[in-house]
Amino acid sequence: MTGLSTLCYIEKNGKYLMLHRTVKKNDVNREKWIGVGGHFEQDESPEECLLREVREETGYTLTSWRYRGIVTFISGDGVTEYMSLFTADGFEGEPIPCDEGELAWVDIEDVWKLNIWEGDKIFFRLIDEEHPFFSLKLTYDGSGHLIAAALDGKPMELFDILNPDGSRTGLTRERGVALREGSLHAAAHIWVLRPGISGRTELLLRKPDGNFRPGTYDISAASHLAAGESAPKAAIRKLSETLGIETTPGYLRFIGTYHSVSENIYCGKHFRDNELRSVYLYTESADLPPVTQGSSESKEILWMDLQAFLHGVREGSFPTCINADELRMLESYLKTHTVF
Repeated sequence: MTGLSTLCYIEKNGKYLMLHRTVKKNDVNREKWIGVGGHFEQDESPEECLLREVREETGYTLTSWRYRGIVTFISGDGVTEYMSLFTADGFEGEPIPCDEGELAWVDIEDVWKLNIWEGDKIFFRLIDEEHPFFSLKLTYDGSGHLIAAALDGKPMELFDILNPDGSRTGLTRERGVALREGSLHAAAHIWVLRPGISGRTELLLRKPDGNFRPGTYDISAASHLAAGESAPKAAIRKLSETLGIETTPGYLRFIGTYHSVSENIYCGKHFRDNELRSVYLYTESADLPPVTQGSSESKEILWMDLQAFLHGVREGSFPTCINADELRMLESYLKTHTVF
């Protein structure tokens, strides 16, 4: 079944007018909180449908609104909906009871805590970030779990959200939403080592994108785990993407796992990176890149004497953004294991 509809979030004094859908038994949105809106009638434009549905469900006549995007909603159980998404900040008239459920004004930040569709958080984020008119495709599995998302035709990253013990909760969440909410997810970190000419171990360091912690060096490669991805698979993928190294799981040495929480500003946006990190060593020197090689993700790479690096970090003379717990984990491993 395919339908055309409008969905509108009316704003007043930092609140959205939210509809708790509780009336219809076979409503795909039953018990969810959403905006107001409904299906197109014959020959209606999106704006005509918007104005009519808002008036019928709330009693308000909109006087100021914005067309924010198209949302393709695929339920996974036979329902596909093409929703014209609007926000509105001007209206007049007196409120009326809604026959679809209960209406309530909710603080915009508190909307995220309601029983809403996981994909709705994505378009709330896009609206909050003043993203230009967008096309957002949201695919569910028929049981209410988001399994894919695409923005303007390009796939978006989804993470498995974890319990404190590292097991999967069963919830998948878009990267930007996970970082906004500080949701626990998994990451893989890889340290690339080689024997230097003098016989001393050398470490490959990477200078990140200039917009993020400029002037510092980071570990050789790092990646969030995509939904359904294992840590070794993510490590192998990132070695290829970042450094052009093609390898297999058998060549990775697992060091350990630790929990890291960091809060930063990136491109003007606040995020809270709450990660369970699996850490690996890669020491197959025959496949290692020269100093001049990098990728779009690495403006510069540098081979450095490992002991000189560790000394520089301890003394505060070497600019790095590497987690102190991870450095201690690496040092502890190297003291008890032969790597070459």
